[in-house]
Amino acid sequence: MEHAMSELAAAVEQLSSLPRSERSEFLENIVVGEFKDVLLMGGDEDFPIDQSYFTLGFTSLRLMEVKANLEKVFGRTISTNVMFNSPTVEKLVEYLADEVLGDLIP
Repeated sequence: MEHAMSELAAAVEQLSSLPRSERSEFLENIVVGEFKDVLLMGGDEDFPIDQSYFTLGFTSLRLMEVKANLEKVFGRTISTNVMFNSPTVEKLVEYLADEVLGDLIP
């Protein structure tokens, strides 16, 4: 549990310490990394952020795994409705930047 809290603190601290112009890209990289981890994709494989993650092979269960991982990373709640109703990484990053982490990202 202590390790998870240090990861949380590190991600949020790193995000908030970045110049504002770099925060969205950092956030996108974290989100894409979580999706790639769940799909067991290699780090060098491209992940299309503008395609529905359901067409990329995600199931509801895997999507909830990503949601739980992202909630741990940021220490904030993510809407399940957004995960299902805006099913692209691009839309998810926009939601996270605007609604969940709005105090850290302009």
